Amino acid sequence: MAASQPYTVACAGGLIKSANSIDLLKTPGAARELRNFEVSIEGGYRRINGFEKFGGDSATIPSGSTGTIHGVIPYADGVIAAINNNIYFSQDGITWLQINKLSAGGGDTYATFTGKAASVRTGQGQCTFAMFEAAGEDYGQVMIADNSTKDIFVFRMEGTGALNTRTFFTDEIQPNGANTPVQYITAHDHHLIAAGVEGNETTVYYSVHNSPEDFSGVGSGSITITDKIVGIKGFREDLFVFCENSIHKLINIDNSQTVAIVSVAENIGCLSGYSIQEIGGDLIFLAPDGLRTVAGTARIGDVELGTVSKQIQPLITDLANDINSYTISSMVHRDKSQYRLFYTDTTLQESQQRGIIGTLRPDGFQWAEIRGIEVTEIGTGFNEIGVEEHYHGSTTGYVYIHDSGNTFDGTAILARYATPDYDYGDLGTLKTLHYLKVSSSAEGVVEPDVQVRFDFGSTDIPQPPDLFDLGVINPPSLFGEAIFATNVFGGAESPLTRIPLYGSGHSNNFTFISEDTKPPYTINGLYVDFIPSGRR
Repeated sequence: MAASQPYTVACAGGLIKSANSIDLLKTPGAARELRNFEVSIEGGYRRINGFEKFGGDSATIPSGSTGTIHGVIPYADGVIAAINNNIYFSQDGITWLQINKLSAGGGDTYATFTGKAASVRTGQGQCTFAMFEAAGEDYGQVMIADNSTKDIFVFRMEGTGALNTRTFFTDEIQPNGANTPVQYITAHDHHLIAAGVEGNETTVYYSVHNSPEDFSGVGSGSITITDKIVGIKGFREDLFVFCENSIHKLINIDNSQTVAIVSVAENIGCLSGYSIQEIGGDLIFLAPDGLRTVAGTARIGDVELGTVSKQIQPLITDLANDINSYTISSMVHRDKSQYRLFYTDTTLQESQQRGIIGTLRPDGFQWAEIRGIEVTEIGTGFNEIGVEEHYHGSTTGYVYIHDSGNTFDGTAILARYATPDYDYGDLGTLKTLHYLKVSSSAEGVVEPDVQVRFDFGSTDIPQPPDLFDLGVINPPSLFGEAIFATNVFGGAESPLTRIPLYGSGHSNNFTFISEDTKPPYTINGLYVDFIPSGRR
C-alpha cells in the first residue's frame, strides 16, 4: 500500500469568480465560495459579525411605524436617521427626537424645539451627508440632502448634559437660490459642495469658504460641465466629480481667477455616487466595468485609474447590468481596512439581499460576498469620544448597529467557505483521503462542519453523503482575559482539529459550513493527508 502524502494550504486570496475549475487548481488558498465570511487583515477567512437593533430589545422605530430608512449617520453621542418624510436623533435607539424643524437664529431650547411644527420633507429619498466642525462647537453641524426635498437640511446641537438641557440649531439652504431638490453634497476644503441639483444636473455648486450655508457670497460659485453628475468626493487638494460617462476634478476652488474643471477620464463613468468611498489613500467607485480606484501618483496633480475587482467580475457584471433595480450604499470599515458595498432589491426577501466585502491587503483587494442583509442606507463615523461606529437601516424602519453581534438581528447566520478543487499535483492519480487537519481561531465555542466533494462534484462517482463534524472549537484562555465558566482551560489560540475522512477521487474540495447563532471563527489553513493509489 502506498504511503500517505501531505498537502498544506494557507487560506489567502479571497473569493475568485472569474476563473474556471482548472484555473483554480493553481490557487489552492483562494475561495470558490465565500459567503458571509470576510478576508481577515490577520490572514485567513473569518465568519462575519451580524447586526443588532440600535436600542437592543427595547429598540423603537424612529417614526413610530414601519418605513424605509433613507439615511443614517453617527452624530454627537447618538445617531441621526431619516425615515419616511422626517429626520430624527436618538442617543439610545429607544427615544427619538424629531429634528426636521426650523429653529430661531440663535437656537432653541429643548422645550421650544420640541413644541415646533415639523418642516415635512415630502418624498424624502436616499440621503447624502456632509459634516462641518468649527471652534467652539461641541459636535459640529451636519448637512443632509435627499434628492427629493427642496432644501438641504442643516442641524447642529450644543450641550453635553441631558438632551433636555441642550440647544438646537437648524436651517434649510438652497445652493442655486431656487427651490429645487439636491442629491449629492460633500465637504471639501472648507466648502460645502452640492451637485445633482434638479434641472441643473451638470453643475457643481460650492459655498463661501468656511460658510457652508452661504452659496451667494464672495468665494462661492458654480461650474457647469457637459456630462450628468452622479457623485462628488473630495480627494487630497481636489474635488472629484463623477459623471455618467466621464470623471473630472475641480481645482483651485479658493481662487476665483484659476478655479477650473479638469478632465480625468472621458470614457469611464460611475454607476452610483453612493458607491464612492476613500480607502487606503485612494478613491474607490463602481464603474460599468468593475470597481475602480482613483489613485494619486508621484507627479503633482496626476492620477491613475485602476480596476480592483477582476477576481469577482461576474458578480460586478450582474450588478452593473441590473443597476437600476438596486439601492446602492457603501461604507469603509477602517479598523478592518474594508470596503463594503451593498446592493438591495427591496422586492426580494432579506435572505436574498447581497453585498460584497473588499479587504485591502498588501497585494491589493481580496473579496468576499455577503448574503442576507437588507441595507437601504449605511453610515459610519466617529462619536463624541472618537470611536468609529457603523449603522445601517432597512425597510423595517429600525436602525441597526452594523457589524455587531452573532446573528442577523436574531436570525442564524449561514456561512459557507468552499475551497477550489485540489489535485495534489497530479489530476490523473486517484487519491484516497485519510484525514484533514484544520487550523482555526474561535471567538467563542463554535461547531462548524465540513463537506467533501470529489472530482468537481461529479455524479458519476460515490460522494460522501454526510457532513464531517469538526467538533467543538474552543476559544483560547489568555491570562488576564479569560472569563470563569465561559472560556475553556487549555484552549489553544489556533488549534489544529483532526477530522477522519473517507472517499476517493482524482481531486476534491472542502466546504466549511455553519448556520447558527454562535460567535465568529476564522479558518486559517488546511493540512490534508491522502493516499495515492495509481493512475486511472
